[in-house]
Amino acid sequence: MESAKDLSERERTILCAVVNCYVTTAEPVGSRSVVKQFGLDWSPATVRNTMADLEDLGFLKQVHTSSGRVPTEAGFKYYVKYLMQVQELTLRERSQIQDELNRKLNDTDDVLRQTTQLLALLTHQAGIAEAPAEASVRVQRIEAVRLTDTRMAVLLVDNYGRVRSTSVEVGESVSGDQLQRLNNFMNDNLSGVEVAGMADGVRQRLKDYFDEQRLLAQRALEVLDVLPQQKTKQLFVEGAMQLFDQPEFADMSRAREVFGLIERHDPIAAMLREGLQSSAGRQRVFIGEEGTALEGLSVVASPYTVNGRPVGMVGILGPRRMPYSRLTSVVDYTAGMVSRILERFAR
Repeated sequence: MESAKDLSERERTILCAVVNCYVTTAEPVGSRSVVKQFGLDWSPATVRNTMADLEDLGFLKQVHTSSGRVPTEAGFKYYVKYLMQVQELTLRERSQIQDELNRKLNDTDDVLRQTTQLLALLTHQAGIAEAPAEASVRVQRIEAVRLTDTRMAVLLVDNYGRVRSTSVEVGESVSGDQLQRLNNFMNDNLSGVEVAGMADGVRQRLKDYFDEQRLLAQRALEVLDVLPQQKTKQLFVEGAMQLFDQPEFADMSRAREVFGLIERHDPIAAMLREGLQSSAGRQRVFIGEEGTALEGLSVVASPYTVNGRPVGMVGILGPRRMPYSRLTSVVDYTAGMVSRILERFAR
């Protein structure tokens, strides 16, 4: 891809104008439209020649011989990286986001579900949110409750306020005093431990336990081995049907492909996880490459943080032709709100 200094001021101005026109109209953009809508001092012929140069560079393409031009994948990427001016949110928009996310929400899943609904409403695209990375999910409290002499209910609360529960049959009768000692043992040894590694952690330390502690550890393993390791799906999506109002998805075969992609979740979740690792806490714009599952699609996503560490991402999914300058500010501000709310859950 050309760098910013490799395009002239005229080329940058015209590329930016073509992208903005195309985002608004979804139609190929002609030189006369660019001159008229943006009040440029250059003649349509000069603009047309510059558009031809941008086509040669791979930033624009002509759909039909006699039509105007549309941005390519490379053109959109150049625009996002070098030309886009972020549009600030209005006070009303900020207030709407705050009001929606400051409702009484029980746990992180509620927050992320509400976030995707809000993003879909604000952007008319699909709102997406990645659940916190498993490595960041830690035990806050674990409690076993006696149901019968040999059966107990087990509840685990993680640092995001989510509750996992199950019931377990134990080999012998458990008294109230034994149950209390078991609960004390599990909380003393598991508080702050990664949920995914609880049982392995106890197994590794089992040889260091003696007498009663060893018996408690073995009973704890009976509980941990049946406790659900994951309560929620890894990706929340709302508003996917709004995508099919876009002209890009008027073709039913393409619409089915996109809907299947969203239903599978895996490609999008994998992209967000990769983006989280490489973003260093910064917003990312993913523009689907030609020949991939995400061809013709884009994602604008920002990480949310807990204790200063990025642990997941929220964003929007839509066609490549999106108003990035506005969406980036919507997603950034929303991610900041999610971070502040989850900080409260993690205390």
